[in-house]
Amino acid sequence: RGYLDNITAIGPRTVGSPENEVLAVNYLLEQIRGIERESTDAHRISVDIQRPTGSFSIDFLGGFTSYYANITNVVVKLEPRNGAEHAVLSNCHFDSVPNTPGASDDAVSCAVMLEILNTLSKSSESLQHAVIFLFNGAEENILQASHGFITQHEWAKSIRAFINLEAAGVGGKELVFQTGPENPWLVQAYVVAAKHPFASVVAQEIFQSGIIPADTDFRIYRDFGNVPGIDLAFIENGYIYHTEYDTSDRILTDSIQRAGDNILAVLKYLATSEKLAKSFEYRHGNVVFFDILGLFVLAYPARVGAIMNYITAAIAFFYLSKKVLQPKPRAVHNLKRLLTAFSLTLTSWVCTLLAVLMVAMFVSFIGRALSWYTHFYVSVSLYGTAAAAKLILVHMLAKKFFYKNVNEQFLGDVFFDASLMIWSIALAVMTQIGLCSAFICTLWVVFPLLTKLMIHKEFNQKGATIKFIVMYMLGMFVPYLYMLYLSWTVFEMFTPVMGRSGSEIPPDMVLAGFIVIFTMILSSYFINFIYLVKSTKTTLVTLTAVFVVTLILVCSGIFFPYSSDAANPKPKRVFLQHTSRRFHDLDGNLVKSDSGIWINGFDYNGISHITPHVPEINDTIRTPCEEQAPFCGLPWILPVHFMFRFVKNWYLPAPEVLPRSPIQFKLLSKKLMPWNSVRLSFEVSGPSHMSLYVRPRAGSALSRWSLGDGMPVASVGGDYFVFYSHGLHAAPWHFWVELTAPERHSDGIVSLAIAAHYFFGEDQKSPQLYALLERFPNWTFSSGWSCTYDLFVF
Repeated sequence: RGYLDNITAIGPRTVGSPENEVLAVNYLLEQIRGIERESTDAHRISVDIQRPTGSFSIDFLGGFTSYYANITNVVVKLEPRNGAEHAVLSNCHFDSVPNTPGASDDAVSCAVMLEILNTLSKSSESLQHAVIFLFNGAEENILQASHGFITQHEWAKSIRAFINLEAAGVGGKELVFQTGPENPWLVQAYVVAAKHPFASVVAQEIFQSGIIPADTDFRIYRDFGNVPGIDLAFIENGYIYHTEYDTSDRILTDSIQRAGDNILAVLKYLATSEKLAKSFEYRHGNVVFFDILGLFVLAYPARVGAIMNYITAAIAFFYLSKKVLQPKPRAVHNLKRLLTAFSLTLTSWVCTLLAVLMVAMFVSFIGRALSWYTHFYVSVSLYGTAAAAKLILVHMLAKKFFYKNVNEQFLGDVFFDASLMIWSIALAVMTQIGLCSAFICTLWVVFPLLTKLMIHKEFNQKGATIKFIVMYMLGMFVPYLYMLYLSWTVFEMFTPVMGRSGSEIPPDMVLAGFIVIFTMILSSYFINFIYLVKSTKTTLVTLTAVFVVTLILVCSGIFFPYSSDAANPKPKRVFLQHTSRRFHDLDGNLVKSDSGIWINGFDYNGISHITPHVPEINDTIRTPCEEQAPFCGLPWILPVHFMFRFVKNWYLPAPEVLPRSPIQFKLLSKKLMPWNSVRLSFEVSGPSHMSLYVRPRAGSALSRWSLGDGMPVASVGGDYFVFYSHGLHAAPWHFWVELTAPERHSDGIVSLAIAAHYFFGEDQKSPQLYALLERFPNWTFSSGWSCTYDLFVF
């Protein structure tokens, strides 16, 4: 707790700032030296300050290239007195995003690592392998410091596994959401050692699908270091992640203690494991893993899971085929009944999904998106009740008109079999695709099938008695309990993400889709009860009434999306860049210039809720795309333009930005290369953060450059984006681009723009930007900085 408070007391720790490069580094070194003085003779502690320079390309956010210079890593190696050949890495980052204290992301992890280093160093028990603690100083710059370490530091060669400590929320339990690749022994290490396990292969497959717009150092160690590892992150209360509210007092001591207990135990286990030294020998196959209510973790090889899944599906299909063939003369009739129930169930799901998505679309269209953001129960009352009511309605109509004179007991039986058939097919398909999450389908086949076999006799003889219902509920208890537990985890992660997912995707449709999916899953083995009970009118009317009342309240605007509650804030994120833009022609003449405050609301609502408070920010100042310029002529700090494609950003006229340390951009040389290519060499000096945007002109193509691995990587839309940052005292940035060009190119071969971002210091905020930020309502988190944008044609 003391470490955490002291790190966050430094303030925002943006890469390149004195807070990050000097104050935070000095504090870490002071604590590490104090720990070293008190360590036992069983260990040896080595400390190194690394300031790497490098470049790499990454397919995150549609693809871009990163360049870093003189950034900072604080590296500590704890090893046996006689040294160690192999090591396990523990990684955190002490930098933060601009304008935030970064307590959970990721100061708390660095605090935990300091305490683990302190604990291990005082132990009289010697470790078998070394433990390397990397306090990385540039993770928020899209994983730059970890790349500098794993590709350049001499200790990196000894690393056989790693644990990465991250955050996607503020406090709570830390979730293992990525492992491997392969290396099932690593998951087993967590299973055996972790005292308070919380892990899910479902989270891993969701995260690696790219649905969540985030990434971690795990990718760098995996892709550039070829090292397997475990990725953990705090996921609770993501509403204030990357905001000014991410303060140390919001992280409970229990969360810190829990994380420390887990990570210390796993690190000790790995540092004394025989398998660490021969980790490459154990690299075989993926792992299915999931915790049971946080009590323990089940983990087994994916190939074993596939065999179990196929056997389970085969048994279910055998059971269904046996049901169909009894008696044999009625086999065709029985099959038709089963397939009809199967089709009706799927039809009810499709109808439900379409109906609820239409409601979500309507809510979005009238400007009431995110009404549930502060009050999650609203989403359940609105979309959950609509989904349940629609499901019941479809089957109630089928029962009344299609199955008018059919025995209710028979219908209950056949719709149970239809649900079993759906889950069995889903199990086989997901296993064939290779999804480890198929274990969920196994639960929904095994337990219902066992339940059916146990109560089959009771049901056939007496129908839906109280005893039958109780036994049915008990048999379904395990899959329902696990599904509710899993749904809590999914909604805990996803709901806050909707507040920072851009203006492109309607969040109501996403959340409504999730709610419908969980409703379908949870109701799948209760559809048969619609046919067993005499009437579902009361249930249907109640659900419909709740839905209608909630919809009226949502439409009235009573549920305001955001909250400034001091205890539990859920702010709207707004980014403001006071920008001066200059556009030059082929001869270097200034053809256009303007200045303004560029405003982005980072959710679907844009600035509609802000206009009443700041009237000049309205739809009359929407900024058009500068079609001739890369990335629409706007100073994006990251290539997230595709998240704001429908021009949901605004440009409020303002005086020119005059930074005390303006950017210096020079063309050093132009050289004719073989194969009709031209190489342009440049020099750039400027602030710690700059963005380079490249667009080849018609007929030209960017073939090579001095960045990354030499092969340019295009972003979404075809332009090229380079993210640049430096620490203290970096030399001017030199780079070249090589283009193939037609013989005649009177209008130039490339448009190249450079943006300078001033995230700290006296150039960060102009008086006009300060004044505007002061007028924003207290339920917003408004992050502002100054920047310049210059476009050139060569």
